[in-house]
Amino acid sequence: MHSISRRTFGGLMLGVATAPVAAQTTAWPDKPVKLLVGFTAGSATDVTARMFAQKFGEAWGQPVIVENVAGNSGAIGTDKVAKAAPDGYTLMWSGNAAITILPSLQKLPFDPVNDFEHISTSLATSSIVFVNNDLPVKTLAELIAYAKANPGKLSYGSPGVGTPQHVAGALLCHLAGIKMEHIPYRGANLTDTMSGIVPVGIQNAGAAMPFVRDGRVRGIAVTAPKRSPNSANLPTVAESGFPGFEATSWFALLAPKGTSKEIVEKVRAESLRVLADPEMVKKFAVIGLDPVGSTGEETRAAIAGDIPKWRRVVEEAGIKAGP
Repeated sequence: MHSISRRTFGGLMLGVATAPVAAQTTAWPDKPVKLLVGFTAGSATDVTARMFAQKFGEAWGQPVIVENVAGNSGAIGTDKVAKAAPDGYTLMWSGNAAITILPSLQKLPFDPVNDFEHISTSLATSSIVFVNNDLPVKTLAELIAYAKANPGKLSYGSPGVGTPQHVAGALLCHLAGIKMEHIPYRGANLTDTMSGIVPVGIQNAGAAMPFVRDGRVRGIAVTAPKRSPNSANLPTVAESGFPGFEATSWFALLAPKGTSKEIVEKVRAESLRVLADPEMVKKFAVIGLDPVGSTGEETRAAIAGDIPKWRRVVEEAGIKAGP
């Protein structure tokens, strides 16, 4: 059976007291800081970025402004950060799609491994497979049976081409022997599934969980290797007939190459404090997010290791750059 193995980051929830913080010799920041997000407002990447931006601003005494630069599954915003001045005033809150999956689908104008200072991987999450409430399926097995009985009638939405959700859907179709048209969005895609325009959706738990919990869409499976305590009633894709299946997402802080170590460590240290904040931990749990807290080197190594891993999946499932 084909599988997607999860990458684990060393130093999960590193103690803040152990975080190396360089002595501050500059007044950074002495003006607002931009935190770029490669997706639209309301997407899981955007929602999580704003949670950190607020805390960063409070700690640094300067506004941290989230700027949404959506397009090409996060690659447009990521490229903008890669080419920004390395002065600490432009940072990136990146999902893993643009830096680990897209390299297998297209030639990117930046190098995810060598064109950034990797600050930390902060959060990880699974995705939820969900359906319109009027679709007569309540389990993944029923969805597959429905797709086989109604060829050409189903489509699934994802946050964009090359995202973990797109790849998860394509791999699931490949393994199950079904066809569902992929509808790429530029971020969260819950509304069209609620209305029935796109009957199936795959979205980060951070964006999908509130809709599933409120009954606005019907969750049927999660893409993580094990059930989440925040959605214990939802089985994994793996236990629904596809052992080893996994497609998770994670969010990392990046800075332009050449940003000083002093600034990088200050940002990382503050991100660890956010992850250790009991109130923030509760908020993360509500939307299905797991704190990580890696070092910059661990993040860089994860990116370098995940690129070939996803390339194998892309080739195996026959995923193309188009919808």
